[in-house]
Amino acid sequence: MTHRVALAAVVGLGAALAAPGLMVKAVAADQAQHPNFTGRWAKASMDPEFMPSGPLPLVNRHRAIDDPHVNGGGDPLPLMGDYTNPILKPSAAAAVRKAGEVSEGGRINPDPSNQCLPYQPPYGFSIQLGVQFVENKDELLILNPQDDQVRRVRMNGKHPKNVKPSWMGDSVGHWEGDELVIDTVGIKVGPVTVADRYSSPQSSAMHVVERYRLIDVATAKEQMAFHERRAGRGAGAPGTGPYEPNDNVGLELVYTVDDPNVFTMPWSARNTFRRTTVPWAEQVCAENIVEYWPGMNKAVPIAQKPDF
Repeated sequence: MTHRVALAAVVGLGAALAAPGLMVKAVAADQAQHPNFTGRWAKASMDPEFMPSGPLPLVNRHRAIDDPHVNGGGDPLPLMGDYTNPILKPSAAAAVRKAGEVSEGGRINPDPSNQCLPYQPPYGFSIQLGVQFVENKDELLILNPQDDQVRRVRMNGKHPKNVKPSWMGDSVGHWEGDELVIDTVGIKVGPVTVADRYSSPQSSAMHVVERYRLIDVATAKEQMAFHERRAGRGAGAPGTGPYEPNDNVGLELVYTVDDPNVFTMPWSARNTFRRTTVPWAEQVCAENIVEYWPGMNKAVPIAQKPDF
């Protein structure tokens, strides 16, 4: 269903930009005042990168139990999150450990990806391998390729006094010099809402701040290569490349997560991207009887009485 939302969003934006006159000129003038984020940005590894200092996000214990900064290999199952990470409150640590034991048993923990639901922040930052920005005067669309996800950011706005929870939350953005800052609250909590790939819980108090900026391509290459060595690369030999060979910049996202009901402290992580030459293919995620990863069938729902 999410691919229909993405298509409608893009079609609607295209119609607005196609309108003649002042709208297009105003958008062009506004975009000229800050860095050029256009294009398809991609990375090859799931999970966030570590910041140079401060508390770390969760890692897979099967890959990084002793030294989370040095590792290698692919991106394997099972997904046993590091439930000893001090950012987790006891109840959250117990949830992560339980989810890891399920994964170790060859079963799948329901999450937004395998249940075809919106990839809410910050979960989406740990699994999406691409991002694209579509901008008009008062709204920024953030598009992600996996399951065709769409987020809407109101530029230079404020959160309403009483935020109505929604799957992607209420996001407002502004520019601080050359840095795009997005503040998100009011993220709806559903039955499979998680904060990362290791099933860290998430509550209605979740507050996420994103900061995007351009960095030089040498720094981007170094950060991406370091993370790939630690976290592994996704499926496919070229990953999400090849990347634009003549592009001299990369895109860096640093985000901070604060949820006092789940975490003992705010924590930050990073994603680094480069512009890719690979086009995005439409992805359709639909409910079916086949489990996402192991290929096991599950029971088909049966109604005990007719609906009509």
